[in-house]
Amino acid sequence: MAVPTYATPLERVWHYAYLVICGLIFFFLIAPIVVIIPLSFNAEPYFTFTDKMRSFDPDGYSMRWYRSLLTFGMQNPDASGWAFWSDAWANAKWVQAAKNSIIIGVASTIVATVLGTLAALGLSRPEMPFRRAIMAILISPMIVPLIITATGMFFFYSNPCELLGIVGLPTNCGRLAGTYLGVILAHATLGIPFVIITVTATLVGFDQSLNRAAASLGANPRTTFFRVTMPLILPGVISGALFAFVTSFDEVVAVLFIAGPDQQTIPRQMWNGIREQISPAILAVATLLVIFSIALLTTVELLRRRSERIRGVTPH
Repeated sequence: MAVPTYATPLERVWHYAYLVICGLIFFFLIAPIVVIIPLSFNAEPYFTFTDKMRSFDPDGYSMRWYRSLLTFGMQNPDASGWAFWSDAWANAKWVQAAKNSIIIGVASTIVATVLGTLAALGLSRPEMPFRRAIMAILISPMIVPLIITATGMFFFYSNPCELLGIVGLPTNCGRLAGTYLGVILAHATLGIPFVIITVTATLVGFDQSLNRAAASLGANPRTTFFRVTMPLILPGVISGALFAFVTSFDEVVAVLFIAGPDQQTIPRQMWNGIREQISPAILAVATLLVIFSIALLTTVELLRRRSERIRGVTPH
């Protein structure tokens, strides 16, 4: 925004100083993320810029680490055509981690979105007793340190029957630790608060008279919800679902506690790679995740603006 012609010299100085401060803050936030992108194209197995990279020598750049994401763990990485892709899909460790992340992320997002939306709808009703206390409890996984939540999940999922005082059943009854279901429920627990917050924010500007008008025209509660309420709060629901998916896709602490060897996700595979074998392939994965996160955040912003237009609020 340009400085108005009637601005005083002091206001002009502050305007440009404000722009500089915002630029420095932006650089402080984005520099650690941006720096990994060129490093992921390093031809050498180092985490630093080589002389060839600094001189922009083409020999200093390579796609080898992106290729290693497909070949690491393959039985025959020198194969070509369909045999190569089939081997990569079945055996490559990074591909397996990506598949696990998508499966767990999508499943946990569905659970978190359904439960979080229902909770937000209930909390938005004025006759709901103890709304603030219930809200605080439901969003507690976002506030409590994750290591504490993950530890509690581990002990509960390891043997829920014993912790609940159920006797006469096998010691491993209902065991969820080390299973896909356990990881999905853990990630859903972490994603529900984001859904509740976004849907609740959408419901703040919702005109309840629309529901009463639908009821007066003979619509039952189910029809009113799917034909009136849901279309209007859908941007908030989708935004919450995207936040829940990102939370699941990036989660590593709960996975370390709950997941078994068969539930290796991308963050856990990166953690293993840092501990066992330092490789710039981790930077390649991080670059792909940054691009993926930018795409999701762009989608969230577009949905936010659409929600404001639906509610008649002009975005600034």
